[in-house]
Amino acid sequence: MNLITGATGLLGSYLAKHLIAKGEKVRAIRRKTSDVSLLGKFAEQIEWVEGDILDIPSLEDAMKNVVNVYHCAAVVSFIPSEFEYMMKVNVEGAGNVMNVALSGGVKKLVHVSSIAAFGIPVNGKVIDENFSDPNIGKAFGYYRSKQYGEREAWRASEEGLKVVVVCPSTILGAGWWDAEPNSLFREIYNGLKFYTTSVNAFVDVRDVAECMHRLMQSDISGEKFILSAENISFREVIWQIADELKVNRPNLEAGEILRAIAWRTEAIKSLFTHKRPLITKESAEVASIDFTYSNEKIKRTLNYNFKPVKETIAETAKVFLKSHEEKKDFGVFI
Repeated sequence: MNLITGATGLLGSYLAKHLIAKGEKVRAIRRKTSDVSLLGKFAEQIEWVEGDILDIPSLEDAMKNVVNVYHCAAVVSFIPSEFEYMMKVNVEGAGNVMNVALSGGVKKLVHVSSIAAFGIPVNGKVIDENFSDPNIGKAFGYYRSKQYGEREAWRASEEGLKVVVVCPSTILGAGWWDAEPNSLFREIYNGLKFYTTSVNAFVDVRDVAECMHRLMQSDISGEKFILSAENISFREVIWQIADELKVNRPNLEAGEILRAIAWRTEAIKSLFTHKRPLITKESAEVASIDFTYSNEKIKRTLNYNFKPVKETIAETAKVFLKSHEEKKDFGVFI
């Protein structure tokens, strides 16, 4: 039996569908109010346990007779008011999962960290699995939460649990169109004018699910892997999305001044609308930094070739347009 935390989210839902398609049994933990739309008909093939990773008794129920655990549940936010809750979920929640897995006889656990856990690159250095930011304690809140959550996984590994840590780059793939980074498709379709030129890494959600499954099935433990297809500028990503959606490319570069105006404007707007700001001070700062990551370790270990980002964007854009036509807030790859 496999247990997935975060199975109703983008990565968790694709992982659950992947495992079920491979003939494996899946149990998942969810809140009473969780929306299972991304799972479609696969939701009926999952054994659900109502609970939360912050609720230890429900975790204990979920892990009964479980052999493998995929810990995908996490909060991604650059909004200051959400920092405390994000830390609670990403760090305390991860610790709870590790502790219950240790006491419950789980054989192996794949922990989903993030490239954010590596922190900020030093002097343009290409980041690989051996990189460590000496100033991680001063990094962006989300980065710290993923680094500290990852430490819980390594602590469990030291205590005897077989653990593999994966660090996906920015995950692309059809899902909820109001959730980052998929919200880019909606914003560009609706006439986004600005782009940034910073570089980051991207990966197809289906590749992440496939790599996680292969790593779970392997004899590998005590290792960390960056899961990334390509390092590419946001300008190129944004322009590719616009081209696939058949809309005008954003044509104004968001330099330092424009980014500063944008996050302040969004902060004021959110006070009146009570909606999440599209950009914050932290996310604006992230957009000014070039991040380059090496995927050589995972490619070598699994002999794996990732789907090109351009192909992922094209497929996601096609699903977005279909969702828009059907007036749906989400879409999935068939």
